[in-house]
Amino acid sequence: MRLYEYPEKVGMWERKINAYAQQKVEFGAQGVAEKVAEIEAVIAEKVAELDALPNDAALQNAEPDDLPSILALRPDGKRRLWTSLPDDFRERLEGSWLGRCAGCTLGSIVEGWTVERMEEWAEYLGDEYPLVDYWSVAEQPHMKKYQTSLREDFTPSKMDGVPTDDDLNYTLLGLMIMEEYGIDFSTDQLGQAWINYLPFAFTAEGIALDNLRKGVPPMQAAEVDNCFLNWIGADIRSDPWGYAAPGYPEKAAEIAYRDAYVSHRRNGIYAAMFFSAAISAAFAVDSTVEALEIGLEEIPADCTLARETRWALDVAPQIRDYRDAAAAIEERYTVMGGAHAINNTVLTVWGLTVGGDDYSKVIGETVAMGKDNDCTAATAGSIWGAVYGKSAIPKHWYKNFNNKVHTFLYHQSPFAIDDTIDRFIALAEQVHAG
Repeated sequence: MRLYEYPEKVGMWERKINAYAQQKVEFGAQGVAEKVAEIEAVIAEKVAELDALPNDAALQNAEPDDLPSILALRPDGKRRLWTSLPDDFRERLEGSWLGRCAGCTLGSIVEGWTVERMEEWAEYLGDEYPLVDYWSVAEQPHMKKYQTSLREDFTPSKMDGVPTDDDLNYTLLGLMIMEEYGIDFSTDQLGQAWINYLPFAFTAEGIALDNLRKGVPPMQAAEVDNCFLNWIGADIRSDPWGYAAPGYPEKAAEIAYRDAYVSHRRNGIYAAMFFSAAISAAFAVDSTVEALEIGLEEIPADCTLARETRWALDVAPQIRDYRDAAAAIEERYTVMGGAHAINNTVLTVWGLTVGGDDYSKVIGETVAMGKDNDCTAATAGSIWGAVYGKSAIPKHWYKNFNNKVHTFLYHQSPFAIDDTIDRFIALAEQVHAG
């Protein structure tokens, strides 16, 4: 059954209007610019009318944006599993951070590719598929990702450190924010950190960053001209909050809320809270599914994200591999955006359930499922690594990381992996001491 009955896509009107306008100029017509301006004004008016349509009141009540209301709608939960850090926390934290880096790196150069395109590329290269190691060759190897790492840097023969990716950038930025402003930083302080350190961003983050630079207050930055409020951006920023509050899912979700609010609303916020809580819980349990179930205890019980995540867990036994997952996603979510929080949350769940206790299978299958597959594989890798620890991850996934993570943050050299581990442990000690 489909979750939403979306209207038919509007089509390629912008491209068509531009093509007609250029053609009329080429034919010597007069008044083309004026007519294009009229069309733009009409479109802007209709978009404003579309945005002003009233939302469903009952659904809105089940999906509030303020933290007290969110907390009131949670189911009963464990909330806190640790009061101090156990001896194996470093091992698990290293597993989570390395698991995240490897999953992200595996998916980054095929981010958003269709299932068929990845299958064809693997067949052309002769790579085992789903992948059990990094892609042997990158398409367009000379091109840069995020203006820093070359695409070939994501392959074993060229890799020297974790290549740059925005998902990993946010993990490091979250670390810096907590160190600079404290664990209980405000959304206003986070907004200033974005201005200080983020050169660019995408979808909801890109809109929020642009609004911040225009002087929109951080608490309102998500609300101006933002059609990506339910997309994945806030949940890819989840990990540092789980790392700083391990075994304390309620705290991790609360920190995630203050971060997510700058760019997202409703299910976009809940996805961040859910994954932060799940990552936090993963350090204290022996099952990835149990971690996910604890994560669900920190978001409204009847919100769409919670309902769809429970559905994903319920049907997980029927999802045997990436093909089953991709088919189920297309049937249920049809034209939902490829970087939406809901469909990608479901894929992350299935990546973990299909892969089980095999790390390579978890990230290989998750990437093969498509959609925003560097994000989903990174999150699946993070949760898996927190449960099983570094020693359970095959060494070929991190042997070329060489103790460094590259970044495009302003004024930052590559981060040393062992140093980031030490710094997250220091934050976790503060949280549990407090």
